[in-house]
Order: sequence, then C-alpha cells, then structure tokens
Amino acid sequence: MEFLSVLLPEEIRREENAGNFEIARKMTEERLSKKLPSLLRKRLEYESERIERVIKNYPYDEKTAESIFEKSIKDASQDEFDILIQKGMLDYILIEKNRFFEKRFIQNLTFKDESYAKRYENVWGNVRALVNKRIIEISDGDRPQRYTVTAEISLTLKRDFNAETLRCWLPFPKTGYPVDSVKIIECNHEYKLSSDSENVTLYMEDRPKVGTRFKVGFEYTIKEQISVVDPSRVSTSRIAKYLKEVPPHIVFSPYVKNITSEIIGKEENPYFKAKRIYEWITENIKYSYMHAYSTYDTSFADFALSNLRGDCGVQALTFITMCRSCGVPARWESGWFINPIDASPHDWAYFYAKPYGWIPVDPSFGGSREGRLRDFYFGNLDAFRMIANENFMVDFDPSKRFVRSDPYDNQEGEIETEKENIYYDDFETKLNVISFKKSN
Repeated sequence: MEFLSVLLPEEIRREENAGNFEIARKMTEERLSKKLPSLLRKRLEYESERIERVIKNYPYDEKTAESIFEKSIKDASQDEFDILIQKGMLDYILIEKNRFFEKRFIQNLTFKDESYAKRYENVWGNVRALVNKRIIEISDGDRPQRYTVTAEISLTLKRDFNAETLRCWLPFPKTGYPVDSVKIIECNHEYKLSSDSENVTLYMEDRPKVGTRFKVGFEYTIKEQISVVDPSRVSTSRIAKYLKEVPPHIVFSPYVKNITSEIIGKEENPYFKAKRIYEWITENIKYSYMHAYSTYDTSFADFALSNLRGDCGVQALTFITMCRSCGVPARWESGWFINPIDASPHDWAYFYAKPYGWIPVDPSFGGSREGRLRDFYFGNLDAFRMIANENFMVDFDPSKRFVRSDPYDNQEGEIETEKENIYYDDFETKLNVISFKKSN
C-alpha cells in the first residue's frame, strides 16, 4: 500500500473534501486515461475503491444520527446535537452536500468528553474492572500467571456472489513466547495453516453463496509478560529491519522528527527514549475509534500527532514510528483482546532494549488509566491477548489477489472470490470466548 504515500492531484482532493465524490471519481477516471508515473497510477486506480470504503464508514444521515444521539445519551436534545456539530465534536463528512455521520460517532463523543461517557451506558465496565484488578495484583507482587484459553472465530457471508470460489483467511494464534500449546479444536473446512513466522492464518475455500460459513475453534496457553529492566545496563542496538520507514504509515515526516526530538531532548538511553515517548502518547493522545485503515492516505503517526487522537493501532504505530525515528528498534503485534467475558480486535507494540530483548508496550491501554495502572503497560502485558500478527503489512500465505479489507492486519478475517475482494459489509465475523482459566 505504499502508493497511498502519493498525494492525490489537487483538484481531486478539493472535490473529495467538499463531498463531491462523483465528480472526484470522474476526475480520477480522466486522469487514468493519460500516461502517468507507475506509483501515481496505482494510487488513482485504488481511489474509487477507497472512496466507496470511506462512504461506508458514514452510514447515518443527519436525521438518523440525531435520533441515535437522543436515544443513546441521557436527557439529550436537538439543540444539544446542533451545538455539538458547531463545536466539531461529532464525526461527519459531506456526501453530495449532505452531512453523513460516522458509524461510531456516539462512542467517539464519549471519548472526547467524559461528561457524555457518564450519560452513555458503558458495556465495558465489568471487563475494565477485571483487567484493573489483575494489574493491581501483579503490581502488589503476585507472580505471573499462565492461562489456558479456548476460543473460536466464525465468518459468515451475507449475500450471493456470481463467482466460482470463495477464499477465506482467518487469524490463528501464533506459537512463540508468551504463547504455546496451540491446537485446533474444530474446523468446518479443509484448511492450510500458513507457514509465515510473522502472520498466522488459516486458509479455506468454499462456494460464494449467502450463509457460507467458515469457522475454527482453537486452544492455546499464554503467560503474563513482566519485564524487570535495569536501565543503566541498556545499550543501543541496531536492528535494521525494525528501524526502517515502511510507507505509507511508518514514515519519519519532519513533524514526527520534530516532536520526537522535543520529547526525548538530549536523552541517549534507548529505554528512557521509549519511556518518554510512551508517557507523552498516553498523556496527550486520546483514544478514538478510527475508520477502516484502508481509507487513510496519511501516515498514522502524522494523523495522531496532528489530531491528538487515535485507536489502539494508530497509537501503537505512532509509538513505533517515533521510536524508530530516534534510533530505538520497535515493532508491531496484534490479534485480540480476549478475557473471560469478551473478545475484540486489538493492537500493541514492542521496543528492543539490549540485553533484555523485546519489551512490550500498550499505549492505548496505558492512556486510559492512571498511576501504576498506566505504568504497568510500559514493559508489561496482561495475558488477555490472542497473538496472531507479529508485524504490520505482512502478506498472506497463499497470497490474496485483491486489496484486503484491512491491508495491514488480520484480526476479523478476509474473503474474496476469483473476481473481487469482499468488504466488511458483506460478511459477519463473530469472536467467541469458550473458556479462560488459570493453567498450571
């Protein structure tokens, strides 16, 4: 997806910003009829699909959004809704001169303003209490524990497609510290387990008809990760792969380098560089749901540092980008946040400190907490993780023919036919926790 680093022609960007997407599409088609540099051509070839994905992120017209607001927020009113629009608190775009609102605009409002969080039912309260309780136990000296987890993921097609073959890639637990004893409990298709060391997927095929379902159940054991580091022993390590820019989203822009320099000052110790970056991100970047990653054409670090918001993946990539830009090796990890109650996609990061190796960091979990709960997520990780991806933007095995719904990660599954990619709105993914228990 490096072609997303190429700037859109000015007139196309102008029309998109004004919500004139049909005009932008026609301009794009006209440009493609001419001779173009190869990377610009790839950028423009993808633009019509990117526009379609952007629009799908904004399904609610103004009347529907107002109704959702009044039903979701206690004692809400139309005047309040209008004021929030004027203050820029509600996420919307113009589509052909009309406002359309992002599918999670209510949740993002609660992240921006705590007073709305108190007026909105928070279904994550029990999960948060469970996680915080365990962090405090560990901080008080309880030894790291090991858990055996049984879970399943299923992906179901919502409509028929005029094609011969439906190809599916589901995420699967990656073996390697802190995870072992991974095994398949059930699978409703013949499958191929990928051999890539950085991205684990289960590949299956079937007919592309409504109701086609791919399902895998699995079990693994995982240990809590606790780091004990003496910063005075940490020395600089040059791991080339994890110091590189990876366009379009790990880019050392002038702004990234400037703000990183301000944060780390004259610090030379890699451990303290990473710690200062973590502390700045957790104090300054608020959690916010993002659109589909495939719709962004600016680096995530630049987005987060300009808007001071971002979800778990954006915050992790911001940490990685800033660390790499100042010479600290850093990498990606993702899969699910999974606990005895629920499971959902999640991303976090690691940085390298010689001689201790890779040290975990979760900026989004740290940023939503204070004191020792925040401190915990610099250097430590709970065991509430299913790890499927150890790097960002890793190809599948076998390779996918078309641009993925998420070109950078795989947490909810991907499907395509021999003719096209099938996007999120045409399939349903369910993540289920079967059991989560302490293990000897």
